[in-house]
Amino acid sequence: MRSMVTLFLCGLFWLAGASNGSAQLTAAKAGPVVYGHHHLIVTSVEAHKRFWVDTLGGVPTPFGSGELFKFPNVLVLVREGEPSGGTKGTTVNHLGFGVPSVRAVVDKARAAGYSIATRDELSPTMEVTDGVAYIANQDTYIAYVMAPDNVKVEFVENKTQNESIALHHIHFAGPVDEMQAWYVETFGAVAGTRGSFKAADLPGVNLTYSRSAEPLQGTQGRSLDHIGFEVDGLEEFCKKLELLGITFDRPYRKLDGRNLAIAFFTDPFGTYIELTEGLDEL
Repeated sequence: MRSMVTLFLCGLFWLAGASNGSAQLTAAKAGPVVYGHHHLIVTSVEAHKRFWVDTLGGVPTPFGSGELFKFPNVLVLVREGEPSGGTKGTTVNHLGFGVPSVRAVVDKARAAGYSIATRDELSPTMEVTDGVAYIANQDTYIAYVMAPDNVKVEFVENKTQNESIALHHIHFAGPVDEMQAWYVETFGAVAGTRGSFKAADLPGVNLTYSRSAEPLQGTQGRSLDHIGFEVDGLEEFCKKLELLGITFDRPYRKLDGRNLAIAFFTDPFGTYIELTEGLDEL
């Protein structure tokens, strides 16, 4: 069993005097379940701060002995450790963000020394111009950048987006039909498509699914250790999941002295998931 110190690091436990205001999720009132956070295990917090804050514009906020970076509709949490690998090869292949100009992001990321992986991540038949690809069936431009610790990040262009950057999608790998059906049934996501991909939508995020030609590992212990959902009525929601046959690694627990509750489990495909209630009020 992990120590309470590790639990502190893995959960969302902010110091009462944390700077930079609240951690409110802008989509939190849009539904009973919304996306909450990405939680990374990183070899260097400072290296990730240069990527998520200096390059992408996230807002840094200290918590405990770690740090988080705030973006519209998602918090990126980091804790120092030794990840067993990057995101590729796991059930969450990459993280997606929307931006008004993919070219501007690629140029800034390249100038900061990050690998532009767009050509390597797309079919040889697709045209890539200086790190940027046009995706006809989505009528948009995309690019892939490798963050520290081999966290694969996709940028999708949305010229009408008001924010300079915002959460766009989580791209899962695995049995597509089964994954889509499970996230629809479990979280109430709305089934649909995103371009040629099967997908499902929750407030503030698209959940995208595609098959993998290689065997996949779960996320726990990798650079993206787990993903997080914010849930209204979390205790009752956890009881519902138990009736569906889900076994919790860490059952529902309300934290002493805080208006925050948490629970952890692994989905049927290998993605480690944290559920929270009260994150939007912190």
